[in-house]
Amino acid sequence: MANDSQKQQVLVLIDGHALIYRAFHAFQDLTTPDGTPVSAVYGFCRILLTVIKELDPQYILVTFDHAKPTFRHAEYLGYKANREEMPAELPPQIEKIKEVVTAFNIPQFELPGYEADDLIGTIVRQVEMRPVGSQPDVRTIIVTGDRDAFQLVSDRTHVWMPGRSKPVRTIDTEYDAAGVVKKMGVRPDQIVDLKALMGDASDNIPGIVGIGEKTAVKLLQEFGTLENIYKTIQEQNLMIGSSTHPILKGSLLKKLAEGHEDALLSQRLAKIDQESPITLELEQCRLAAYRKEDVLKIFEELGFKSLLHSLPADEFEQAVQGALF
Repeated sequence: MANDSQKQQVLVLIDGHALIYRAFHAFQDLTTPDGTPVSAVYGFCRILLTVIKELDPQYILVTFDHAKPTFRHAEYLGYKANREEMPAELPPQIEKIKEVVTAFNIPQFELPGYEADDLIGTIVRQVEMRPVGSQPDVRTIIVTGDRDAFQLVSDRTHVWMPGRSKPVRTIDTEYDAAGVVKKMGVRPDQIVDLKALMGDASDNIPGIVGIGEKTAVKLLQEFGTLENIYKTIQEQNLMIGSSTHPILKGSLLKKLAEGHEDALLSQRLAKIDQESPITLELEQCRLAAYRKEDVLKIFEELGFKSLLHSLPADEFEQAVQGALF
């Protein structure tokens, strides 16, 4: 029988801010008895407990966005400029969420100039670059509400998206490569180019004016990459008004020609940086003993009685269960 070090282990990477916003909107108006807003804290904790129970990870960590602007803001002032200012009741909840994560002894990553998914992308790359045969054998599950993470999906990395109302694991919430194709119409490695063509309204990434999702998907299904689209235009010397190409002609060719620079900019903005200056120390992320008394204190303080039964057994309880059963 293989020992634990020879079995495939699960590493869960949680995009903290993506889940915080999802939880904040899903459980809006939830407060403690004294009126303190706790929707984001409650939703995040609920998802975290579901992840621990359902995904049964051996390793886990949480990444957070940093308050300082990123390299994307430096390149494009309009990046995320359409977003409303963070609600005043959210920052205190983020700090409380970090308290909960600390009480669970889960490592937290946050870095000036980078977004949470850049840190996740870097860790995914480091895991996938481990030599074949390395022990433990690890597969990665990214927990997020952000489709940007689809670009990181591979044979060894999946994306798990909790439901908006009930974060219950169902067949269509964990995405492998085939799941991404079914959901988006393109492969994981084409997601960045999809956003380069159609843009992303949520991040204020411009894309090419006049090209929507349907057309962008069709172009990538036909040509494979953004580079190949423009390579075809150049090599076949396709001209606006005279092109007879079955796809690259008329108004579409005009949009592509006029939007080339915007497409390249959008491609850079949409691509997750997998080379941020962090290093994964896998054993430091092992899910082990946690400070249950601290978690209980926080949950009771916030009135999260419905979550108490979902708390995993602590080290003492596990030892007792092991002795009895």
